Amino acid sequence: MQDTNIQDTTKNKDIWAWFPVTFATAMFCCVLWGSATPAIKVAYRIFQISADETASRIMLAGARFIIAGIMTIVFGSLVARKVLLPKKTAWRSIAILAFVQTVAQYYFFFLALAHTTGVRGSIINATSNFFAILFAAYLFRFEKMTLRKLVGCLVGFAGLFIILGGGQALAEGGAVTLAGEGAMLAADVFFALSGCCIKIFSRDENPVVLSGYQFFFGGIVLFLIGLCMGGELHFYTTGCMWNLLYMGFISAGAYTLWGVLLSHNPVSRVSIMGFMNPVFGVLLSALFLGENKEAFSLAGVGALALVSLGIIIVNSKGLLRGSL
Repeated sequence: MQDTNIQDTTKNKDIWAWFPVTFATAMFCCVLWGSATPAIKVAYRIFQISADETASRIMLAGARFIIAGIMTIVFGSLVARKVLLPKKTAWRSIAILAFVQTVAQYYFFFLALAHTTGVRGSIINATSNFFAILFAAYLFRFEKMTLRKLVGCLVGFAGLFIILGGGQALAEGGAVTLAGEGAMLAADVFFALSGCCIKIFSRDENPVVLSGYQFFFGGIVLFLIGLCMGGELHFYTTGCMWNLLYMGFISAGAYTLWGVLLSHNPVSRVSIMGFMNPVFGVLLSALFLGENKEAFSLAGVGALALVSLGIIIVNSKGLLRGSL
């Protein structure tokens, strides 16, 4: 009887490492992250925020991350079975992350989605994976650039080239703009920088604590900036509140579950599944935003395939060996 109890306890502890659970949870996280783009564009419609209402968009982003921060702290505390509070030494790291990951990144992200399609936004946003590798290897120098990573980046950036205009005649998309595709690339750069910062800061601090509190305080900063600029948020229907809560849950739920998977599995086993983020982003944009023409055009499918393949390559150890 005692041996059976020990066996059951071990099984419960390793449930997150059981591949069907790992796969299903990772796919759920990818669906959440992939739904961010259409959810934001739907929010613009139901909150009646036009493309030129920058202040209101910033307020909306701020409200989302205030909620995301609270949810992340609550979820993380439940998983840890204790209230997560930052150490005194963590506040500097939280402040840096709040600026880079939330304020700067999502200022450009919310700006971009007012001026580009959900399909393009989802594909361009996924290239942050490749910027992160370049920054880690050449700016922060805590990783080596390998042949595998270089090939993955080149394949991924080829997909970016296509969606930005290399295959424009086939995609029949609109012109590339600084406020749209340019702003999304700027958001990618800040996301990549924040990922490198988290890797450095999490050596000494709990990454869930860092993310939860930086979401919260970064959200407050965004909200106050938008408010001071004259922005407004009007909850015309109950759908506005549900949409805002869902956008908060996207960040909090996906980040917390992804962190649980990483703590119970090899990093490569989990991170390789991130190739589904842009796939779900494109499919959900087609479903909820009616962007079927661009999503299923030759250029749209080709760009998505290359970006997803690039993510698989950079996270697949052993395919290509050697360092540069």
